[in-house]
Amino acid sequence: MKTYNIYQVDSFTKNRFCGNPAGVVLNANGLSEEQMQQIARELNNSETAFILSPNSSYYDIEVRFFTPTKEVPICGHATIAAHYIRALETGKIGRVLQKTKAGILPVDITQENDDFNITMTQGTPQVEKPLDTPTAKRILEALGIHLQNMREDCPIAIASTGHSKVMIGIKDNQLLNSLKPNLESLSTLSAEIHCNGYYVFTLDFNTEPLVRGRMFAPVAGVAEDPVTGNANGALGAYLVYYRIAKHLETKNNLSFAILQGEAIKRMGGMRVNVEIKDKKPTLVQIIGQAVVCFKTEICI
Repeated sequence: MKTYNIYQVDSFTKNRFCGNPAGVVLNANGLSEEQMQQIARELNNSETAFILSPNSSYYDIEVRFFTPTKEVPICGHATIAAHYIRALETGKIGRVLQKTKAGILPVDITQENDDFNITMTQGTPQVEKPLDTPTAKRILEALGIHLQNMREDCPIAIASTGHSKVMIGIKDNQLLNSLKPNLESLSTLSAEIHCNGYYVFTLDFNTEPLVRGRMFAPVAGVAEDPVTGNANGALGAYLVYYRIAKHLETKNNLSFAILQGEAIKRMGGMRVNVEIKDKKPTLVQIIGQAVVCFKTEICI
């Protein structure tokens, strides 16, 4: 039997019971893949992060991410949570290289007023061409969105910085917060388009934050994710690729704030930075904070 420390962390917020909850298992060495999946299912967060010692000098730690039903390559809010806990436990700041199933990615920890900010560099930005019209119509039907509610400058397309999401830009925050999608239909579509998440967002170029959004991933066991690092990082790449926010770009960079979780009363936010070369996204970072909700132990 070994004792494992388990944390419940609210990411992308400094207020408990807001933002996006993630489990963190700090000393996960010795756990089998089946045990990791069982712990993730028991905690029932959208993702739980398991921190493992390195097996190579090329990286500092390994982190594996599990939803209640499956392992996923990378997770933004659970990365923020995992490195926040490491910073609290060790007091170490600076750059950490984490091995994930999306590659070896840097995470930067800075200290501010006896607390920590976590900057996650995400995977290689990839933005696909717009989905075909019949598929796009089925997605809108499943979400309960009419064509006239769509932003004309935002094609429905898949974008990724390590974990792909469908980008769906709409005009109205009231509609955004009233959506009641058909989760079964979205799950069926996910199997067809090989993408498990649907990020519905609005843009307001005259206020801060720029983005308000909601993210649905029922095929991964997540009906709605409160505040989603992977979705908002991918959105940054998408905005640059399709030149949607080009008037906000400065010195080959796009930086913006997002607000998510309002509809389910778990409001949180982050900042997204996108580096640009030749009008294409080349690197995406998300910056967030976190707060510990509780800590416990389990003996296995």
